Amino acid sequence: MISYSPLFETMKRKKITSYRLEKLGFSRATYYSIRKGNSISTNTVNQLCKLLKCGVSDIMKYIDEEE
Repeated sequence: MISYSPLFETMKRKKITSYRLEKLGFSRATYYSIRKGNSISTNTVNQLCKLLKCGVSDIMKYIDEEE
């Protein structure tokens, strides 16, 4: 399972709100889709990394459901 909790931690650490992301050109609908845990494209991950100046591991992580 993919978790987007690192994204929200990164946003908090960098003091970037969802409103700020939207002002930088990131779709509000996509943001709320991520909040619900829906899957996102690699293009979206790329856009987030670029806007937040971070790596993929700062956006998402894999969690083994069998553990």
